[in-house]
Amino acid sequence: MGRSDLERLSREELIELVLRLQRPDKTSRTSSKPPATDRKERREQSKPGGAKSGHEGHSRVMIDDPNAVVDHRPDRCACCGGALHGDLPAELVSVSERIELPEVTPVVTQHRRLAVHCPTCGVRVVAPVPEAARGTPFGPRLHAVATYLKTFQALSYERLQAALSDLFGLTLSQGGLMNLLQRAQRHFRPGREEAVSTLRRAAVIASDETGVRIEGSNAYHWVFHAADAVVHTASPTRGAIVIREMMGGHRPAVWISDRYTAQQGHAAAHQTCLAHLARDVAYVVEVSDDPVPWRLRLLLRSVFALAERVTDLAASTLAAKRRTLGRQLGAILATSSRCDLTRDLQAKIGRARDQLLVFLAHPGAVEPTNNGSERLLRPAVIQQKVTNGYRAMWAAEGEAAIRTVVDTARLAGHSPFGTILKTVGA
Repeated sequence: MGRSDLERLSREELIELVLRLQRPDKTSRTSSKPPATDRKERREQSKPGGAKSGHEGHSRVMIDDPNAVVDHRPDRCACCGGALHGDLPAELVSVSERIELPEVTPVVTQHRRLAVHCPTCGVRVVAPVPEAARGTPFGPRLHAVATYLKTFQALSYERLQAALSDLFGLTLSQGGLMNLLQRAQRHFRPGREEAVSTLRRAAVIASDETGVRIEGSNAYHWVFHAADAVVHTASPTRGAIVIREMMGGHRPAVWISDRYTAQQGHAAAHQTCLAHLARDVAYVVEVSDDPVPWRLRLLLRSVFALAERVTDLAASTLAAKRRTLGRQLGAILATSSRCDLTRDLQAKIGRARDQLLVFLAHPGAVEPTNNGSERLLRPAVIQQKVTNGYRAMWAAEGEAAIRTVVDTARLAGHSPFGTILKTVGA
């Protein structure tokens, strides 16, 4: 906008323009921007570290079966100097532990083929190639360690190469590491297919996506999860085609996501993430003195408080509270406002009005937010920041398969490395 354009504006338009320019930037608290984009607070304004006030302290649990136990007995009385013989009864006063890691060195087994001349006919007989000598020289545990460090500790090939060398004395080229990871990833395909099959039978599914770089281009990492399955997938597109292909014709009872258009229309009912709306409301409350955003904030607080005890209330009570909240929301959306941000917020919430309180009709089965999907995507976001994405699509797809199997196993309480080792060694 040039000077001549500004001169043509009315007094009210100029005031509105200045007010817009004075609005603060959006943060992770007032939008869906990640926390890493926030400006750091000044040191004197930052919160102190350590546990919060009132936090219950925890101590490390002692090991039940230590490798060695050393008893320390007094041999002289501190009072009279008398000898304290070893056969005297003793009581346990305290226990302390010293924990150390053993030096880890590779276990190398050489398989040598020998030839023997037959004493009867003189023919030279060569031993057949042993099964252990076929294929890769690296064992399942080495494959599991490399896969774990690459996928769940977000190491680049260069850092993974250095870690294996520094920690275990192993020298592998980056090409060798790439081949090793490709071999390991193939073991996760059956587990991924099983997770997809389970997902396609689920009644409630939540989904989200985040941007990644694959082969130097913008692409997306998607996650779909239900009560007993988690599926990650890499795709060059953010379109609804990804969801349709993943669902394979299955239409669940409820879909949980944000308000992104591609996420709409895939289930009988849709629960919009209320955490996203709460951040949008928080921004308008921060920059405007209009009462409507405050009323929306109070309404959302009531909804979140109700969500915490939704499983404790009868179905008739939940239905009555849903009708009450619906009437309150209707009154708020019908309130006129001169603030453009408020009007935009009213329109945004109005479009998703039928998707806000669906969780009340499915107590305990449907969450009011999509925070579960965001937590599952967080490792992929960290991987993107640390390594700047994937060199090839096979790497992105293979890592998605690994995350699928590991995150699904986590639902049953299994650890990531244990799951990787079991899958690779199968």
